[in-house]
Amino acid sequence: MGRIHSIESMGLVDGPGIRTVVFFQGCKLRCVYCHNPDTWDIHKGEEITVNELMKIILRFKPYFKASGGGVTCSGGDPLMQPEFLIDFLKLCKENNIHTAIDTAGFGKGKYEEILKYTDLVILDIKHVNDTGYKKLTGRNIESFERFKEAVVNAHMKLWIRHVVVPGITDSKDHIKQLKNMIREFKNVEKIELLPYHNLGVNKYKKMGIPYKLDGIEPMCKERILELEKYLNIV
Repeated sequence: MGRIHSIESMGLVDGPGIRTVVFFQGCKLRCVYCHNPDTWDIHKGEEITVNELMKIILRFKPYFKASGGGVTCSGGDPLMQPEFLIDFLKLCKENNIHTAIDTAGFGKGKYEEILKYTDLVILDIKHVNDTGYKKLTGRNIESFERFKEAVVNAHMKLWIRHVVVPGITDSKDHIKQLKNMIREFKNVEKIELLPYHNLGVNKYKKMGIPYKLDGIEPMCKERILELEKYLNIV
């Protein structure tokens, strides 16, 4: 049994083609800009079997298959439910479905087994060093480093994502360090700098959770374009 937060049938930015995106419940990170705090608690969400989930996916298969799409496991973080994730990915491969996992690389292990059944990793790099990582997520960077090693060893196809927050991850020095980290990977197909936004603030209010970036304005798109150009030349 696994716990699922929600399912999106027409994802257009979570891998190639049209994707059915399965949002797994549970995340150990407490990113200061997280816009889905309702996915944190692994004991919440809908309890479901792998076969029940696959029945839902197969209903959407004609739509995503025709576009060269597939299924993306997101969250929360799918790595928080490794056994359920492995069983689901196996079923996807048995049904000739392209698989992607959208993850921060912070989970409960079994990474090598998970990657055997994964076609694409969409990796959210939170920060480039342990001090910044802990300040941003509340956790140490070691678990991410273990997942990074597994991804490199498996020669996985990769999309890299990185959220740019004003005053935290928006300096050219930080972007240069990010570039150096990305160079450690092979088969990087895409790099995205995502501008910080505060669209999830209302969820924090409803859940009674303090929002740690209160007062910080959304990242301006012009600055993102500048940093993207810098990323491509450093």
